[in-house]
Order: sequence, then C-alpha cells, then structure tokens
Amino acid sequence: MAALDPARRAAYDEGERELRAEILRFLEVTGPLERALRDGVASLRRQAVRPVLDRELDAIRQGLRKQFKDTRKLGQWLDAVEQDVLDHLELFEPADPQDDDERRDALERRLQRYRVNLVVDNAETVGAPVIIENNPLYRPLFGSIEYQTDNDVLVTDFSRIRAGSLLRAHGGFLMLHLRDLLADELVWEKLRRFLRNGRLQIEEPGTMFSALATTSLEPEAVDVDVKLVLIGTHEQFYALQEGDPEFARHFRIKVDFAETFAASDATRRATGVFVAHTCARLGLPPFSAAAVARLIEDSHREAEDRARQSATFARTEALVVEAAEVTRSRGARRVEREDVSAAIAARNRRHDYPDERLREAVADGDRLVHLHGARVGQLNGLSVIDLGDYRFGLPIRVAARTLPGTEGLLNIEREVALSGPIHDKAVLVLHSYLSALFAPLAPLALTASIVFEQEYAGIEGDSASCAEFYALLSSLSGLPLRQGIAVTGAINAFGEVLPIGGVNEKIEGFFRICAAAGLDGSQGVLIPARNRRHLMLADEVCEAVTAGRFHVWAVDHVADGMALLTGVPFGAEGARGAGGGLAPPDAAFPPDSVLGRAAATLVAYRRACLRAGNPRAWRRRG
Repeated sequence: MAALDPARRAAYDEGERELRAEILRFLEVTGPLERALRDGVASLRRQAVRPVLDRELDAIRQGLRKQFKDTRKLGQWLDAVEQDVLDHLELFEPADPQDDDERRDALERRLQRYRVNLVVDNAETVGAPVIIENNPLYRPLFGSIEYQTDNDVLVTDFSRIRAGSLLRAHGGFLMLHLRDLLADELVWEKLRRFLRNGRLQIEEPGTMFSALATTSLEPEAVDVDVKLVLIGTHEQFYALQEGDPEFARHFRIKVDFAETFAASDATRRATGVFVAHTCARLGLPPFSAAAVARLIEDSHREAEDRARQSATFARTEALVVEAAEVTRSRGARRVEREDVSAAIAARNRRHDYPDERLREAVADGDRLVHLHGARVGQLNGLSVIDLGDYRFGLPIRVAARTLPGTEGLLNIEREVALSGPIHDKAVLVLHSYLSALFAPLAPLALTASIVFEQEYAGIEGDSASCAEFYALLSSLSGLPLRQGIAVTGAINAFGEVLPIGGVNEKIEGFFRICAAAGLDGSQGVLIPARNRRHLMLADEVCEAVTAGRFHVWAVDHVADGMALLTGVPFGAEGARGAGGGLAPPDAAFPPDSVLGRAAATLVAYRRACLRAGNPRAWRRRG
C-alpha cells in the first residue's frame, strides 16, 4: 500500500469504508432475524419440553398435597425449578465428544441446584416417632449446619443442613433428661424459645466465635409439633416450676414413677412373663417356676415389704443374666432356684468387703460389741450402711450416763456436729417422752449424756432412739441390759415404737456377728412390731430362728422392750395421793419396777442438787 500512488490508495480506502458500511447494514438486517430464530428455536424447545416437565412436576405436587397442608412455598420452588430448566435447556442436549466433559460439569453444577436435602426420613417408621435423646447437646438436639474451609473462609450450602432430635421427632414424642438440659444453659435457653413459639430455627452457634470468615446460611424456621417428655427428680421438677413460670405452663402433666407396687397373683404372673421375654430376647436358658419364685422373693426384699414388689426391673434383669450364667457354668439347660440364690450370693460377695472388714474388726476386738451378759447404761443399737449398690447392717454401741444436775439431756453427737437433723429431732422427742413419764418430778434434776461409741462418720436417722431411751433408763434405774439383744426402732412422744428402714440388713448384720462369736440361744434383735411385714430374711437367719438359736422380738411400746431387756416390769404411772394432791415422786411407780427405780434415782439427784445449793432443781407443787 505504501508503494501505491495517493490517488489509488484513496480509492482503496473508500472501497473499504463502503464495504464496512454494507456489512453493518447486513448485520443490522440479519441480527434481528438471528435473534428471532434463536428465540423461536428456544420457544419450540420449551414447548416440546414443557409438557414433560409439567407432567413430572404435577405428580410431585400431587404427592406433596397428600403429605402437607400448606404447599404454597414448595409449589413456588417447583415453579422456579421448571423455569430454570427451561432457561438452560442447552445443557440437556447431546454434545460433541470434544466438549462432553465440560458440558457434563456444567450440567452437574446446574443439577446441584435441584437436589433435595432430606433431613428427616420417616418412610420406615410405623406410627408416631418416639426418640430418646441421651445426648441433648446443642447440635444433636436442635440440628446443625456443617461448614468446610475454602481459602480460609468457612462455606456451606443447603445440602449441609442436618436435623436434630426435635425435628426428627416431629409429629411424635421426644424424651429428654432434665438434668442434662439444665447442665447446659445455652441448650436450655434455646429450648425455652422453641417452647414459646413452636418454631425451630436451625443455626450454628459457634460460627460467630470462629477466627475464620464465614459464609453463613440462615434456613427458614419451621413449625415443629412434638410432645416433650422430661425425666427428672421431684426436686428438679419443683425447683424449675418455682423458678421458671413458663415451665409450668408448657409441662402441665406430671407422672411419678413408682419404686414399688402392690404384689398380687397378676403381678407375679407378669414377673414370670418378664423373665421369659428377657430370656428369649437375650438368648438365655429358661427359668423354672422355683427360680422365678426366688426372683420374686428378691424383689420383695428389695422393696422391703412382703406385700409389695420392687419396680426396679433393671436389677431383676441383671439378676436373670447372672443366674443364667451360673446355670451355663454347671452345664444345665434350665435355671433353678439354687442358681438364682448363687447369683445373689455372688453379687453380695463382690460388694461386701466393707461389711467383711467391719465384722473382722468386731471379731478382733478393735470394735467393741458385747454379746453376753448384762451391763448398765449400755446396749447394742443397729445401723445400716448404704454404699449405693450394697447395704449391710452393723451393731453400734449406745451408752448413756446420768448425773445430778440441771443441764438435761446432752446429745454428744449433736454437740460435735456428727449427727443429722433427723437424729437430733429423735433425741428431742425422746427427751419429751422422758419428761412426760416423770412429770411429777418436773423440773428434772438431771444431767445425762448419750453417745454412740466408736462412731466417727456421723449419725443420721431416728432408728436408734429406742436404744438411746433404753440406755438412758438403764442408767437411771441401775438395771443392767441384756447385751445379746440388739435394738432398733424409733420412739414417739407417747412411747410407741415406730417402724424403721433396713430392718432385714440390721437383723442379718447382728446375726453374722453373733454367729461368728457363737450362738448361745439368748441372742436376738428387738424390732418394732410394725416392721413384721417387712421381714424378708436370709435363709440362714430363718433356720437359726426356727431352731431357737437366734430370736427376733417385735414390740409395740418401749415398755415391752424394757421388760425384755431387764427382766423387770416397766411400771405404771401412779395415782394421786390423798386429798387430791400429787403423790410423792418416789411413790408414783411401783418401787421394784424400772420406772420406780428411775424415779427414786431422780429424787436422789434432786436432793443432791438441793444440798449443793441449786434451788432450781425441784420445787414441790401442792
């Protein structure tokens, strides 16, 4: 072009401009035609594909209408899916082999938008779902959103939304332990908000505290219809009811789990059915009728009542498994009564080391327990040590000393903070009854002390109040108490003996101590008469009682027990003297009775106090 002369070069330039102008005019004419062609082809494709899409999506809509009441939002989403497919039909067309991989990747990315994240699937569930959530942390309970790291940014999408127990229990029941809920304040507050409006918002609480940037997702809150069942103690229930007014409004029904139930022929048959089902479920050998009867006996003992059975079925099931193992070890095909007894004995041997050590301490003389003869102001009380999985009874020495004075009854355990409030209350009730017995001598010129010898772990309960009363009255009367008789029972303000707990363990504990030292036929245990129906003693104790080598006495009133321990009549309250005035204190009871001797001692105490110049000790009333 540079070699051409200017005129020729100008002609070429003019021709080029005319050609460009012509091309532009052609494109202006053909451009709309091409766009119309593309739009027409796309419209034809949509018209061809739309009936297929409508047919498939209508089938989905029909299915949704049967399962959901409100399908408006789902219908809108399906409409958006249909429009998105129609707008990208080219991705669904056959492609050349050369760009097949690229188109396949693009199609896969597009199809990801149409996927459904099925967070709850109850297709195989029969009836309403019932879920027991043993790990009620935030994510397992309310659901979560999973994240992954992409260039130091946490990213996610709808496919990473995970349902929790609340959503999975929709339309059914969710059981939770109240203690676990209260242990996590964040979980409890979230649950309170859910109970308030019934809508569940799935969110990830930890992302706000993350050091990395987060691409967050906020799913729409959903309505959840679920019945919550909270399992807890009475203390937790009432504390929460008092501290949170909303709690009582949402949880109006309270059901107590019974620890025992009344025994009958029906419950005994049901126990046999329970054992049979347990054996079938765990593949255990069957139980004979005698073996089931032995299990029922153990259930009564666990309930501490011959008229009631224990409702702790997990313990019975564990005993069934252990007894079956005993049967297998001896090569038998059916569990017998002896196998159940052996399993119970084996269980006790695994847990009785503290009991064994204390019995050895008694046998070695390190722990004083007198089993023969008689002593003034001393006798064996009975206590129960509860280790949680094992309980055993142990004798404990109760000693009382009385002196002239005005300090009244002194509970040494209380003074050194080794007694609980129930025991302190029992001592005060004892003092009340003692004061009522000797009302003509009031105020008593007495300083008395009661102590549990060699007891350093503390005392609680009222079951030793009878033993304390007997020791105190023995010290006052000077009458010795039989050391071979151990005493348990509570006393009320009228001298009646009240029932106590752990009576079987107490009797068996004292029996083992006596058996180790040698039974002489004079030993036994004094219990409240109201505890008769609670007796479910070991076979060895029953055999010894039948043979007369050991005894179990039951009394309704402390007077009967005192007569047994001393061999002296208790004594009756005296009548009024001549002229309507009170009889002299030392004549209020028969002089040879326990109360007569004690009254004489109290009169001597009064005189000693008067000689010591303490006029408050006693004032004669006319």
